[in-house]
Amino acid sequence: MTDQQPAVSMENISIEFPGVKALDGVSFRMFPGEVHSLLGENGAGKSTLIKALTGVYRIDSGVITLAGEEVSFHSTAEAQAAGVSTVYQEVNLLTNLTVAENILLGREPRRFGFIDWRATRARAAELLEKLHLDIDPNSRLGSHSLAVQQLVAIARATDINARVLILDEPTSSLDADEVQELFRIIRELKEDGVAILFVSHFLDQVYEVSDRLTVLRNGKLVGEYLPEELLRIELVQKMIGKELTVLEDLERKTRSQTVEENELTPYVRALGLGRKGSIEPIDLDVYEGEVVGLAGLLGSGRTELARILSGVDRADVGALEIEGTAKRIRTPRQSIRDRIIYSSENRREEGILDELSVRDNIALALQADRGWFRPIPRKRQDELAESYIQALNIRPANPDALLKNLSGGNQQKVLLARWLAIAPRLLILDEPTRGIDVGAKAEIQKLVSNLAENGMSVIYISAELDEVLRLSHRIAVMRDRRMVADIENDDLTTDTLLAIIADGQITEAVA
Repeated sequence: MTDQQPAVSMENISIEFPGVKALDGVSFRMFPGEVHSLLGENGAGKSTLIKALTGVYRIDSGVITLAGEEVSFHSTAEAQAAGVSTVYQEVNLLTNLTVAENILLGREPRRFGFIDWRATRARAAELLEKLHLDIDPNSRLGSHSLAVQQLVAIARATDINARVLILDEPTSSLDADEVQELFRIIRELKEDGVAILFVSHFLDQVYEVSDRLTVLRNGKLVGEYLPEELLRIELVQKMIGKELTVLEDLERKTRSQTVEENELTPYVRALGLGRKGSIEPIDLDVYEGEVVGLAGLLGSGRTELARILSGVDRADVGALEIEGTAKRIRTPRQSIRDRIIYSSENRREEGILDELSVRDNIALALQADRGWFRPIPRKRQDELAESYIQALNIRPANPDALLKNLSGGNQQKVLLARWLAIAPRLLILDEPTRGIDVGAKAEIQKLVSNLAENGMSVIYISAELDEVLRLSHRIAVMRDRRMVADIENDDLTTDTLLAIIADGQITEAVA
C-alpha cells in the first residue's frame, strides 16, 4: 500500500496558539481504500490536526497535499469541494427536515430555478440504496435514532464524491449492533477507494476496523504503525507516555494505610448503576476515608460514572445507597444536599467564574446551599476566603483578585476551596491536576491525601496513572464504558494498570 500515492499527505505541520504549540512538526498520511485511525489522549492534537486538514485552522508551517497536489483550504466548504468531508460525533444536521432534505441540503436539484423535490427524493434514495440503507428519504430525520442520523450524515458526505472521509468519534453513542452497521458502511466505502480517517477511544473497534494507526502525544507525532505489529498494551503506552514528575515531597502513605471495610457500611454504594448510551451498569462501594481511583483512557466511562453519581446525569438503571439508605439523586442540587460533590474536568466551562473574584468563587456553593434569600454576610465571606487562601496556599493571596488573572493551578485550588466550604462527605475530582504546574499538582495531591486521612471519601479521576497509584487505596478500571476491574492498591504498578486497560481483564498475577 505504501507504493501508492497518498490520498492525503501532511508534512511537518505546526500550529501555535498564544502560549501553546498545538502541533509541533507533525506528519500524517492516508491512502485510498484504507481506514487510518488517529489516536492520542486529550490534548494530543487530534482535533487540531483534523481542523488543519479541513480548513478550520490555518497552519503556521508545513505542507498539505491532496492526491499529490498542494492545497491550502480556508474553510470547510473549500475542503468539501475538494472531496474532504467530516462526520462529527455530534451530528450537525437539521432534525426538523426530512432525510432527503438533509442529504441534499444546499445541493438540491433545481428545475426552472426552483427546487425539484421529486429529483431530490430520488437522488437521496439512490444514495441510501448505494449504502444498502433501508431508510425512507421522506421521513423526518429527528424521528430516527442517533445511529441512523450518523449514517445519513455519511450518505450526505458520499454525495460530494468524498475522496477523504473523516469520522470523529462516530461510535460514541451507538450500541453494538449499530456499530457493526456503521463498520459495514465503512468497509463498503473503503472498497470504493475512499480514504477514511477514524477517531475513537474504543481500542477494540480501532483494531477491528483499522488498516493503519497514527499516535499523537502532546502535539507531537509518536509514530505510524500497522495494527498487527502493535500490541494493545504497547499502543496504550505510546498514547499515555512516561512523564517525569518531581513529586518527591508527597508522602507515600497510601499503600501502608488500609480502610477497614468488613464491619462498615459504605458511605456510597452503587448497585448496577448505569445509563443507556453512556455507561454500562456498574457496582461500586466507596468507604469513609477511602480514595478510590478511576483509571482508564479518555472515553472509557470515568467521567460518565462521576456525572451519574453526582446527579449531573440521571441513571436509568440500578440503585444508589448513601450510608445504607436508598437514594434517587436526579440533580446536582440533590447530591449537594447529601454532600456528594463533583468537581468537573472542564473547570473553565463548568467550574470557575473567571469574571468574579476569588472571594465570590469560594463562597458561591455555600451561598447556593443556603439559598439566595439568605445572603452570607460580607464578614463571613472574608473569613471564608482568607482561611482557604491560607490553607491551600492560593496565590496571589488577594480575595479581591479576579479569577481570570490567576494561574490554572490557583484557579483549581479556588474551585476546590468552593467545594470544601460546604463540607462534602464524598468529593469526586475529575482531572483536578490537568494543565497545571508540577508544584500545584503536588499541593493538590497532598490535600487529597489529607482529606482522606480526616475521614472524607474521595473518587479521584486522572489520566496520569502515577497519580492514581500514588493516592488511591483502591482502583476501579474503566474500559469501553464498563468497569472491568475493582482492585486493592496492593503493590500495583503502572504496567499492571496498563495491561488491564489494554486487555479489559485482570491478569492471574493481580487476581
